[in-house]
Amino acid sequence: MSMVVLDGSTVRSFVADEAAFARSVDARFAALDANGDGVLSRAELRRALESFRLLDGAGFGSAEPAPLPGEVAALYDAVFEQFDADHSGAVDRAEFRGEMRRIMLAVADGLGCQPLQVAVDDEGGSFLLEAAEHEAAMIAARVQEDRDRAAAQEAADGK
Repeated sequence: MSMVVLDGSTVRSFVADEAAFARSVDARFAALDANGDGVLSRAELRRALESFRLLDGAGFGSAEPAPLPGEVAALYDAVFEQFDADHSGAVDRAEFRGEMRRIMLAVADGLGCQPLQVAVDDEGGSFLLEAAEHEAAMIAARVQEDRDRAAAQEAADGK
């Protein structure tokens, strides 16, 4: 588990960097595509959703019982339908990217502009962790550019 500090702009910046976001989403897609056929089946996406353990019932100190199997199946089916934009019965890479973009932008909206400290899973490839690391890399690059510019100016002034 890692702790990161981020806000909505951290996530938006990550999503806006097409190359970085695509690499991240494509890596997750490849990890979920258990049979390597280039699409996610309903079962493959369900396994991913089940790994979040959001529907265990007693999670986070809740006294609520676990939901009924039919309710769980209906929820997973609804999530699959959101990802399967063309209703082909499988989720391709483009559909997965599009839905993940929508989800991450919704997360950004929910985070707002106030920095929050968030615990993230550093073993499962958290998109929030990747967003925070992306922001840190961008800041480090700007700092290095400023240092290089200052060094060049000093060298020019010294001549």
